[in-house]
Amino acid sequence: MIRPTTFPRAAHGFSLVELLIAVTLGLGLLAGLSAMFVKNTGAQAEIEKAHRQVENGRYAIDLLAVDLRNAGYFAEFDPTVLANPAALPPACAGTLDDLTAGLALPVQGIDGATATGAGLSCLTGLREGTDVLVVRRTSTCVAGQPGCEAAAGPFFQASLCNNSSELDSASTADFYALTLGETGLTRRRRNCTTLAAVRRYRTHIYYVANHNVGTDGVPTLKRAELGTDGTAPTWSVVPMAEGIENLQLEYGLDLAPSGGNGVADLSTPDPAVAGSCTAAACAVANWRGAVAVRLHVLARNTTATQGHIDRKTYTLGRNVNGNSNDVAAANDGFKRHVFQSLVALPNPAGRRLP
Repeated sequence: MIRPTTFPRAAHGFSLVELLIAVTLGLGLLAGLSAMFVKNTGAQAEIEKAHRQVENGRYAIDLLAVDLRNAGYFAEFDPTVLANPAALPPACAGTLDDLTAGLALPVQGIDGATATGAGLSCLTGLREGTDVLVVRRTSTCVAGQPGCEAAAGPFFQASLCNNSSELDSASTADFYALTLGETGLTRRRRNCTTLAAVRRYRTHIYYVANHNVGTDGVPTLKRAELGTDGTAPTWSVVPMAEGIENLQLEYGLDLAPSGGNGVADLSTPDPAVAGSCTAAACAVANWRGAVAVRLHVLARNTTATQGHIDRKTYTLGRNVNGNSNDVAAANDGFKRHVFQSLVALPNPAGRRLP
């Protein structure tokens, strides 16, 4: 028996309706994955910005604290023997006499500085209303030794020789040498024959600038560093930590009439007017009594966050009237955080111990 030949049924494709449904489902799934990817990417970017903000804020605090702990270090020389200068020296010293006057003041500052403030010509792009901090000291290493910075002036030399021309002299100016170049460094060691060690004399001026590079609008903690061309002081400005929007300072002063005990008696953002002080001599005496500094740093992200509005008010210590030093809400897209630290000044405080 011969069976008839059979053929398989012809294969049929998707209908147009089925195809449209599949495409719609696929596009929906792709849109969901894309949205999740964008959201995760944005969240990661915000986390990275927060990390940078915290790192910049902590670095700024640590940088200031380390330098402050070395303030007033002049090797074997004790600056308490120096008479008070007639007036506060300019922060941006322009002469050797200015540098010499500053030896008596390891720490000095300007409360609520302005770009046109006297003695601040070396600071570029200063952010109005922020504080300026001046730290004076010598390097902790001897110039020319391995691992020490390049042997560039100004230079400082402390005498250890007890003869009539140095430590037994009636003039405290013979107790040390402060020079712009390498000449005049004639102070000697205890044997009164060998020249004493030479260290670089440093002055660092910390301030907040409106921009990091050019006119990028990124507020930045910067440092003006003292140098010399051999005949006069020079200044160079170095960016230290970007995103630092405000710096406010309070100083702990030891003002005991008997010479003090190294412990702060009062705290003020401006020692020049503390205790109803108005005369220049009083201002200098108050600054010499600084034994601690409280740091208030306001750091912000370097780029704005989409959809965020900062409506917070930030308190950065107290002002000269004793009221809270409040920074008004910026109402912009930048996130901010306050960093604070109290730093003791071991060199000035230690010399005031009974």
